[in-house]
Amino acid sequence: MTTSKANGALANLPGKVLLVGAGKMGSAMLEGWLGLGLDAAKVAVIEPQPSPEVSALAAQGLRLNAAPDVIGEVAAVVVAVKPQTAPEAMPAVAPFVGAATVAVSIMAGRTLHFLETALPRAALVRAMPNTPAAIGRGITVAVANARVSQGQRALVDALLSAVGAVEWVDDESLMDAVTAVSGSGPAYVFLLAEAMAQAGITAGLPAALAGKLARATVAGAGELLHRSPLEAATLRQNVTSPGGTTAAALDVLMAKDGLVPLMSEAIGAATRRSRELAG
Repeated sequence: MTTSKANGALANLPGKVLLVGAGKMGSAMLEGWLGLGLDAAKVAVIEPQPSPEVSALAAQGLRLNAAPDVIGEVAAVVVAVKPQTAPEAMPAVAPFVGAATVAVSIMAGRTLHFLETALPRAALVRAMPNTPAAIGRGITVAVANARVSQGQRALVDALLSAVGAVEWVDDESLMDAVTAVSGSGPAYVFLLAEAMAQAGITAGLPAALAGKLARATVAGAGELLHRSPLEAATLRQNVTSPGGTTAAALDVLMAKDGLVPLMSEAIGAATRRSRELAG
């Protein structure tokens, strides 16, 4: 969704946006909404331990830890609590969900079936964001149940777009692989930076310089990948001169027992674990 469409969807809210859980991800989303121009008076937050930043928004009209009758009609409720606390949190969410409310869960592993058990007959969206949402560069994949209207889908798209790109799928079973690739994916990239720095130290670089080179290289390559219309494989080929140093390294990384099969194994393990956690 473009920024202008997201702004329009948020500007025409038929009720409040309720955020349940204002930890790192929830706070990132809240910051994104306000950055798109959503009036703080149109937002309510349920958070037992609010940060000073969230508490300060109360002076701008944000409702903090208010009762349902104080908050009024809720157009969308976004549940951003830790998945292990979901069984205790969902009963507290239910009183805020009216006939026209769409409920969005960003709890990893919590299925639409789980949400439907807690919120019967509700319009529901299960979404999987990732941590780059904290800087507005995340990507979120979402799946809706049959009760979500086109208008509600547009609203949810606008809310999720505030922290990065959004993709929709129709098959919820894909969410386990989504979790493995993009949800857990930032950790793989951070590990790459760690491994490059350690390898640089082994090759004789001072630790501080190795760390700086690895960090800047991973960040810069990621930004190039973000901005370039070229496929990742093409960008890789463009850096690789035949018989050069990059080719020598890629001969190791692209061997039969190299990075590709190892990453496939890692993604498979994460996908299986996501299914286990979902029950």
